[in-house]
Amino acid sequence: MNIRDNLLNVNTWIRALYIVFFWILLGLVGWILGAVVVVQFLIVLFTGERNTRLVGFGDNLGEYLRQIAAFICFADDEKPFPFSDFPDNSDED
Repeated sequence: MNIRDNLLNVNTWIRALYIVFFWILLGLVGWILGAVVVVQFLIVLFTGERNTRLVGFGDNLGEYLRQIAAFICFADDEKPFPFSDFPDNSDED
């Protein structure tokens, strides 16, 4: 393929739209993860124990961020949530 064919490849331009969408989502999920960190810290600070639901949710968010990064960097062609299932690492323990 030559450069002209590459520039006219519709699939590449559709991927670009997905990349913009997931890049925006990446920022939003980063803020959500930050909120989870603050809440978990406050729970540990006041109770001395971790909230296991927040631990699991934070783990799933981390995996989701990894999936987004892999997709937008062309390391993976599978589109993350909402185009596939949200990561669930609860059965890995």
